[in-house]
Amino acid sequence: MSDSRTTSSVVRPNSGPARADGVGAAATPLLSIQGLVKDFGGLRAVNHCSFDVQTGSITGLIGPNGAGKTTLFSLISGFHRPDEGRVYLDGEDVTGLPPHLIFRKGLCRTFQIPREHKSMTVTENLMLVPKGQIGETFWNPILFPGAVRRQERELREKAREVLEFVELTHMADQPAGAMSGGQKKLLELARTLMADPKIVLLDEPGAGVNPTLMGKIREKIQLLNKERGITFLLIEHDMPLVMELCDPVIVMNQGSKLVEGPPAAIRTDPRVLEAYLGGQYAALDG
Repeated sequence: MSDSRTTSSVVRPNSGPARADGVGAAATPLLSIQGLVKDFGGLRAVNHCSFDVQTGSITGLIGPNGAGKTTLFSLISGFHRPDEGRVYLDGEDVTGLPPHLIFRKGLCRTFQIPREHKSMTVTENLMLVPKGQIGETFWNPILFPGAVRRQERELREKAREVLEFVELTHMADQPAGAMSGGQKKLLELARTLMADPKIVLLDEPGAGVNPTLMGKIREKIQLLNKERGITFLLIEHDMPLVMELCDPVIVMNQGSKLVEGPPAAIRTDPRVLEAYLGGQYAALDG
């Protein structure tokens, strides 16, 4: 980061939600998944999956292909409704709420393949994110043009600060469709910052990203977690990245949580090796 002023304005300290009983927020999970089940026809994609994500953590979610990780993200963020089980966000039951309402409650989600508005500029992509903008109401631009313009200036300034934080200011006025894959991943992260989230669900932030940009993404995630207190839950197949970035790490297999623990323990857990390598591990172990 080249500008400490920008860092302080974008990365604001966030102590997390207070609790009425006076106990620190870290004592209660920010996100709690309890017994989630999702069937698609005869296929059970998520099978009674339960785990908690603690406030202020960077939690990794790993597992072999087909383990149900992305489907679980869709259940948490409201893109699919679970057949069984509950999702609690900051103590509130948000099970089955539509994505836009869960978004307003402080949960943002990114996707394996970035979903930018290709023909709009990078800045415009960011300015679209905040909800409840004055200009969205039909009559307000006519009746309150000054207020609409003032809010637009504020959003444009916030977008500029966010772009500076993720080091994309040189792309500010370019169409988002012209960005590289790694830059689009940074744009996804920037869009979540425009919403001032409590927790961000990152779906494979390292997929298709060159090592230089991946290092930058990792740095920004760590800084946002440390300085602003944003909680992260991320799916990733890059094991060195997960082991360096995440604690704890949760392993899914066949739709359920297999094991959870610190990276060093997960790395050598026989159950994890069996889930990833199957018969190959059994043969080696024998």
